[in-house]
Amino acid sequence: MLLFAASLLLVSCTKDETNPLLTKWETPFETPPFDKIKTKDYLPAFKEAIKIHNGEVEAIAENKEAPTFKNTIEAMDYSGALLKRVSRVFNAMNGAMNNSEMTEISKKVSPMLSKHQDDIKLNNNLFKRIKSVYESRKNLSLTTEQSRLLEKYYKDFVRGGANLSPDAKEEFRKINSELSVLSVKFGENVLKETNRFELVIDNKDDLAGLPKTAIDGAAETAAGKGYKNKWVFTISKPSMIPFLQYSSKRNLREKIYRAYFMKGDHNDELDNKSNVIKMVNLRLRRANLLGYKTHADYVLEENMAKNPKNVYDLLYKLWSPALKRAKAERADMQKSIYKEGNNFKLAPWDWWYYAEKLKKAKYDLDEKDLRPYFEVNNVIKGVFGLATRLFGIQFVENNKIAKYHPDVRIFEVKEADGSHIGILYTDYFPRASKRGGAWMDEFRRQFKKGGKMVYPIIYNVGNFSKPTKDKPALLSVDEVQTMFHEFGHALNGLLSNCTYESLSATETPRDFVEFPSQVMENWALYPDVLKTYAFHYKTGKVMPDELINKIQSASLFNQGFETVEYLAASILDMDWHTIKEPVTMGTNQFEDNSMKRIELIPEIIPRYRSTYFNHIFSGGYSAGYYGYIWSAVLDADAFNAFVESGNVFNKKLAAKYRTYILSKGYTEDLMVLYKKFRGKEPSIEPLLKRRGLTN
Repeated sequence: MLLFAASLLLVSCTKDETNPLLTKWETPFETPPFDKIKTKDYLPAFKEAIKIHNGEVEAIAENKEAPTFKNTIEAMDYSGALLKRVSRVFNAMNGAMNNSEMTEISKKVSPMLSKHQDDIKLNNNLFKRIKSVYESRKNLSLTTEQSRLLEKYYKDFVRGGANLSPDAKEEFRKINSELSVLSVKFGENVLKETNRFELVIDNKDDLAGLPKTAIDGAAETAAGKGYKNKWVFTISKPSMIPFLQYSSKRNLREKIYRAYFMKGDHNDELDNKSNVIKMVNLRLRRANLLGYKTHADYVLEENMAKNPKNVYDLLYKLWSPALKRAKAERADMQKSIYKEGNNFKLAPWDWWYYAEKLKKAKYDLDEKDLRPYFEVNNVIKGVFGLATRLFGIQFVENNKIAKYHPDVRIFEVKEADGSHIGILYTDYFPRASKRGGAWMDEFRRQFKKGGKMVYPIIYNVGNFSKPTKDKPALLSVDEVQTMFHEFGHALNGLLSNCTYESLSATETPRDFVEFPSQVMENWALYPDVLKTYAFHYKTGKVMPDELINKIQSASLFNQGFETVEYLAASILDMDWHTIKEPVTMGTNQFEDNSMKRIELIPEIIPRYRSTYFNHIFSGGYSAGYYGYIWSAVLDADAFNAFVESGNVFNKKLAAKYRTYILSKGYTEDLMVLYKKFRGKEPSIEPLLKRRGLTN
């Protein structure tokens, strides 16, 4: 302990007291002081925080006392607090407020952090202490959560190369460093590709078929880019999808969609094909060093799926009925094309357009009729109101907390009795500085120290339809479901009640972490829930039953397409990460072979092609993209419990769900926790029924 105190004293004497990332935050609820943080602060903050963490780790590793759970495992979990804080703020801003300077910092920091993690995992003295505690675990009086934490640390170190020979450790370090740089480069290329494409329209005739909201949004985008009397569409989804759904100009639909699915595949400075090959081969080599046949075997060992066979079994079980349904959908669209007097074959850039036409013809349902009922603030109220009805929690907007962008809104989350739960930031509109997609993360994760709760600070980020000059932000059905989805992750972070940070909130395997988010989507369009938030933005009238019934009737529409494009991407991910020999063919050839093997129809492209598959090449989902459908089995079964009870706002079920799922993190076996909530293991039938894939 004396050594530990001395190390802290040493580093504290050198700490830059003017850097807001390194000083104590005298802010409401210790939220990040975004009004003071400057881009130049990040790199020195990382260097200082790494130095401090090194001192903490060294004190633990060189402690002369016999290793115990408290002085080794628990001490490790509480270490690195400053580095976590700096990393989380930087990662958040790198995703939502990116610029060239942030990208350059990321390129420098990523290998620094990789080296730092390797220095910890490959510290022989530290591993000896962890191993000593692990081997004596049967003689220790540990709680279930403590046992889980001990097992996690031991496995993380073994999987982090602690048992490798000196030469293998050196190679392991080099691989991790190179992968960290490639990951940053991959994501940077995707963002730059997304931002550089513009479909500039200067002829009003080329706007044929488009709704006014899409036209107004394109006019504002053009004005923001300096174009006069023109319209600009981009390949960010809020701009691209309405264009694909409604534009009657087939050549322009093709142009914008080709720009989207060719990202990272132009043989130029932003090309990602070689990055893909390098990454999958390096991951294979790293897995082999650790004794695994493939990268997927390495990843899945710690997931619910356990091994690649179980993943493929689930994906293939869904693939055949989904492909059959997609082929039937294709046939219907081709008939529609011929009926219009056209003789061309359906192409990928036609699918959204004819799907929208068929939905209108079959169900008299047009997304243009739905958007007025999904004004963004009403949807936010609906999301919050659902949480209030289920869990009794409240959301109070706080305008005194510093924001990093004017679009951000900040809420204090409270229990029904007014006691503090945490802070939630929302940031929902696209901008050039923000990467695509939607996500949840934290500025601070929930944990307890000395019996005292450390409250979470969570954020949700999206790229939803923006307000225009004369209309508020009116969301699509997909955007509504995405907001509910990310809010499910936020609830998982906010309602966590764990002792150790490494096990709390969303620190669960990839094939479970999406369960709490996806289950929220079930409520989004449920009739009883729609009536609580779907109010027309002009009249204030609730969505009529006739329209709600149409939504329910059309719920199975286009499910073949949606399931197939997702499964194709999941299988592509698994194929890349079950290679047993280094890939020598080109990226596109590998992808083509993968899709031919499963007989993907040419009218559908995988949701993410390899060259812009951020989830697996710039995120944490390698050999894990399947997790969404694995979690979907859980979420469909879980929501079915509420439906079977006759009340989708069932407070008793909600309390059990909060107790055993949202609050527990990874403190117990996940299937054990699920059965405590549900009373049985999940069934796949509710998922098959929901997607219309039953015979």
